[in-house]
Amino acid sequence: MSENTKHTNASNLGLLTVIGAGPGDPDLITLKAIKALQAADVVLYDALVNPELLGYAEHAELIFVGKRKGCYAYQQEQINELIVQRGQSQHVVRLKGGDPFIFGRGAEEMEYAATHGLNVAMVPGISSSVAVPASQNIPVTKRGAAESFWVITGTTKEHKLSSDVALAAKSNATVVILMGMSKLPAIVALFEEEGKADTPIAIIQNGTREDEKIGIGTISTIQAEVDKQQLANPAIIIIGEVVNHRKALSSAIESYKQVSEVHH
Repeated sequence: MSENTKHTNASNLGLLTVIGAGPGDPDLITLKAIKALQAADVVLYDALVNPELLGYAEHAELIFVGKRKGCYAYQQEQINELIVQRGQSQHVVRLKGGDPFIFGRGAEEMEYAATHGLNVAMVPGISSSVAVPASQNIPVTKRGAAESFWVITGTTKEHKLSSDVALAAKSNATVVILMGMSKLPAIVALFEEEGKADTPIAIIQNGTREDEKIGIGTISTIQAEVDKQQLANPAIIIIGEVVNHRKALSSAIESYKQVSEVHH
């Protein structure tokens, strides 16, 4: 084992490492993140982290600090204090779902730790904003369909719908909305106001996990699909012509099979 992956060596003391765990599939974590988990003394992990990943932290104390259905194990201020308290003499790993710098508060925790004398390090994660659509064969960009994409939080810290959604609805870009299921009626209304009732939309719940569910429709039909499949958070909303790629790919595969059967 290399020097930087040994358990509790001097260079790791007084260190906070913030790690992105990826979107849910335990295989979608980086090698660098695994090495940091192996070197951890304490791991503070969130609710969306796949429990399998904790197996890499075989020497560490594991502390759940996430929230489930609105119930907080720790408030953010308590998490900050815990990081500093443990980080004075130990290597603390903060394990977060997706990428910690994309609506993950990783930057805030690193800043707090740094102002209290801790060394800080960041290991990026695969963001659910692009990985979850990709897992369902939905590209966020595609030549001729989308030249750019927005990634927006559905719920701001004031618990309101981000004003950026209205701006995004005016564009031709793909729009990816995280944490937006409670605001779906308002999101749909904004796109309908822009004359986009027929725009394709996909909603993916528990993306990349074994219990993944997906609903496909248009802006005008998606609410009925959500009700039918009982889709809820954690889910990602993808709006744009790129959603049609999933169907186009399936059609291409099926067409090839039919041609092959004829020739054989």
